[in-house]
Amino acid sequence: MPLAYSSGEEIQPGDRILYHGESGQIEFIATPGDSETGWYVEQFGAGCMILARGFSRVFISQPDEDLELVARDLPRSAR
Repeated sequence: MPLAYSSGEEIQPGDRILYHGESGQIEFIATPGDSETGWYVEQFGAGCMILARGFSRVFISQPDEDLELVARDLPRSAR
C-alpha cells in the first residue's frame, strides 16, 4: 500500500511539503524490492526521506498529521 498524507493523497518523490511547520521536500520513497532503498526498508520498514531546513534529512516510516503536501514537483518531461 502506498504511503499517503493525512489528506489521502499519495506521497511522491519531489513533493514540496511542510513537516512540523518546516518547508521541505520528499527526497525518495523506500519500498520493498527497490535495490536503491532496500537498506532503509530492512532497518525501518517502508517510508520516505524528507529534506527540511530545520531537520536536514529525516526518514519517516509512518507519515502523520505533521506532514502536509504543499505542491507536486513538475515531472521532468514538463520542465
